[in-house]
Order: sequence, then structure tokens, then C-alpha cells
Amino acid sequence: MGSKRIGIIGAGPAGLMAAGRAAERGHKVYVFEKNRRAGRKLMITGKGRCNITNACPEEELIKHIPGNGKFLYSALSRFSNHDIMTFFHTRGVKLKIERGNRVFPESDRASDICDALVDYALSNRAVIKYNACVRDVVAGGGQVNGVVLENGDIYELDGVVIATGGLSYPLTGSTGDGYKMARKLGHTVTELKPSLVPLETVETWVKEVSGLTLKNVGLTVYDTNRKKVYEEQGEMLFTHFGVSGPLILSASRHILDCGFSGAELVIDMKPALSEETLDRRIQRDFEKYSRKQLSNALHELLPRSMIPVVIQLLGIPPDKPVHQITRQDRQRLVTLLKGIKLTVARSRPIAEAIVTAGGIKINEIDPRTMASKLIKGLYFAGEIIDVDAYTGGYNLTIALSTGYTAGNSI
Repeated sequence: MGSKRIGIIGAGPAGLMAAGRAAERGHKVYVFEKNRRAGRKLMITGKGRCNITNACPEEELIKHIPGNGKFLYSALSRFSNHDIMTFFHTRGVKLKIERGNRVFPESDRASDICDALVDYALSNRAVIKYNACVRDVVAGGGQVNGVVLENGDIYELDGVVIATGGLSYPLTGSTGDGYKMARKLGHTVTELKPSLVPLETVETWVKEVSGLTLKNVGLTVYDTNRKKVYEEQGEMLFTHFGVSGPLILSASRHILDCGFSGAELVIDMKPALSEETLDRRIQRDFEKYSRKQLSNALHELLPRSMIPVVIQLLGIPPDKPVHQITRQDRQRLVTLLKGIKLTVARSRPIAEAIVTAGGIKINEIDPRTMASKLIKGLYFAGEIIDVDAYTGGYNLTIALSTGYTAGNSI
């Protein structure tokens, strides 16, 4: 195998993995990163804890990748979620598995993951050039020739991997540069949409509970055709514009394809209790606080900031004495707590999404190598490709697997 001069555009997880693997195979590798340091988006994933992959059985991986998951069969068979875990373990990063098979560094520090990837590249003699923004990929005669940097520097190269990420979190450097480069080279970029994104609601009462986190609640989502598309228990957050948090981000991917506007979210505040059990619980509270006003009798049942909203939705005066609450009133309260409804107005902008759905058209990429079918010596890795997954470590799995495959194939 002859040594080649390879350029990797982007020092995120996909780019660093591609760089490390290509350098490990004896190539002279240059990584061009426009930021002052590597992995800026990686550092904020999982609230800075970095959900690096998912420990589910390999055959289940594709089920969690609704955006063109089948394209990844070959890459994942070459470098799977379990290979990713082994990769970090052998580099001294201890991992732990949490709820839903989510894999995190034992330290809860994304920096440990980032450092391991940087070290993988550097220890194999790849050169990482920071503050190096690529302006153009140069190609001629159907072959990559090199790259031109914003400062005018030219690098003659035999191969280039574009691993610039998507359009989400632009402050981390994901500003869509790679899409422009790919289009210039003749590639098709499919429609770019926000995925794993907070949602704005039609209802304005959410502002009154902005900042409130609900844990262990149930969420059921119906698309615009009133078809149930998602049901899960977990954590969510109210914001001044609507809702966010893990449950909502996951739910957003399920309504992406049919459109956000008009979808319905149904929150079960007490998923562990049946309506009958919840009614008995409320009766006990009402007996205990029978001489109090309704607004002062729900604090054992609900977060304090949620009480005025629930009473408002019930349409009962907050100063109504508990002993005057009718059986019908109580039944309406039970029904409400088991199904608070919100209507989605729209998603938040793509800049606030965790992941970009859409990207380089997959039928223009060889799934076995991540090589362009149009330009010899051109490869793609990570979020820039038109593949995306649910939350739970699957998107980083895609980045690392496609990065490894690209670096291994050059």
C-alpha cells in the first residue's frame, strides 16, 4: 500500500477517527480545523457528559436510525457500537452503561472522549492544523487534487475526507461549509431539516412554568394525521417557547417527516398510577386538606409552579374550598393529569437542533467505503451525510463508524 497525502476537513468525532485510522495505515494526514481546538460540538453533547454510543445488540442499531439507516449496514459491520466501546477502553477511557443502554465515560467528562480521539490521530503522526478554514476542495479530471485555505495556503492531496458536521449548533463551527464544497463538486444535498430539536407550542401557558423539569412523566405523540408515532417515559422541560428535554428531542424525530405543525403532545403526569389509583390518591389528599382552598391542596401531587396551570386548565376557581369539589371536578382532574395536551406550532430553528437531518445524497456515496461515486479520492463522514438517528448515542455511533470506514478505505 503506497503512502498518500490525505486531508481531513473537520476535527469532530468523524474527522478525528478518519484521521487516526488513515494515519495508522501509513498515510500522511493533515486535519484542517477552523476552530482553535478539536471537538467543540462533541464537548457539549449529553450536557457535557458525552453519550458516546449505545450498547444495544448490533442487529438493533439500524432500528434506531430512521434517516437512511440501511445505508450504514456495511460501515457498522466494519466498526460497530461494540467496536467503539473497545476502542475507548483500550485507550484508557473507562465507560459505563446507563438507562436505555446509553454509554458514557465513567468520568462524565466529554473531554476524555475528545482527548482520546485527538491522541489517536496525533499518536499516529497525523498533523492537526487549528484556525485552518478550508475554502475549497480542488478537483480536476474527476479526481481530488487538494484544498485551498481561507488564508490562500494550498495543499496538494491525493484524498480528502469532508467531515464538517451539519448546520446545528453553528457556534461550534457547524455552519454548513461542507455542503457548499460538495455542491461545487457536483454532489446533491438533500433538504436540511432540524432533528432532535425543541418544539414551540400553540399554548402560551408554558411560559408560566418555564424552567420546570418534569421527571418520570409519560409522553405520547400523535402526528398531524392523528396517528400515534411515539410513546415513552422520561424527562422533559418547559421553556418560554414550548418544550424541550430528552423526551421532546426524541419525539421531534418521529414527527419530522410528516411536519411539526399540528402534531399533538399528551403528557401523563403520573404514568405509574392508573386512573383509579390516582383518584384514590387525590381523595386522600383532599380529605387531608378539606378545609383549604384547591390551590393549597395540590402541593403533594404536583410541582408548585404547575398548580396554577392545572387549575386554570380545569376551569375551577383556585379559591374554591376543597370540600366543595365535586366528584365530577375530581374526575376531570384525574383525566387532565393523565393527559395534558399541547399542540406543536413548529420546531425551533435548525441552529438549535442537536442533529441535522438531510445532507449528501446517499446514492452518490459508496456505503462500503464512504467514497464519492462522482469524484475519485473524495470521501464523506459523519453528520454531513444524509443519515440521522434518535437520541441515545446513535448519532455519535454514525460519526465514528463512518469516520473509521472512510479512514480505513483511503
